[in-house]
Amino acid sequence: MECYEALAARGVDWSRIEAFIGDERWVPIDDPDSNEGMIRRVLLDGGNGEALHSFVGSATTPENAADSYELVLREHGPLDLIHLGLGPDGHTASLFPGAPEISEAERLVVVTGDDQHPHRRLTLTLPAISTAQLVVFTVAGASKADALAGVAAHNERLPASHVTAAEVIWLVDDAALNGV
Repeated sequence: MECYEALAARGVDWSRIEAFIGDERWVPIDDPDSNEGMIRRVLLDGGNGEALHSFVGSATTPENAADSYELVLREHGPLDLIHLGLGPDGHTASLFPGAPEISEAERLVVVTGDDQHPHRRLTLTLPAISTAQLVVFTVAGASKADALAGVAAHNERLPASHVTAAEVIWLVDDAALNGV
């Protein structure tokens, strides 16, 4: 959340920017676990809602939401910038180690979920991410050090190791770097 707070402090004119959510839990936007809700509160300060494309929108099921978002992304074309994080287990977006969605080759958006995560999720796939001009990872905290070291060593088990784009930049704090 700190990166969104820092960006919000920059005074970006969101009326000139089209933003897309990269992954989301299948929860109402006002749920504390909602990425979209956090982005609207922290980054957009409750306003400029038209600048943000919603994963959830008016869909009644995660599968309908994934299909709708896929159409929006295909109409829009490649994204200029995708911001990603890195989980302690090496996941990025909602692409988790061992999940079949890592192998998805056609779809831009899929539904994910497993027993380790309490909500079903929607996520951009690796093919969607790979079309971006720029992918920026922000990684903070000692809990991410092992995963970051694994990605640096190209551990194929870690979904973040599979991220490609025209350019990929890693913004990493000292605590996360301790393992690299």
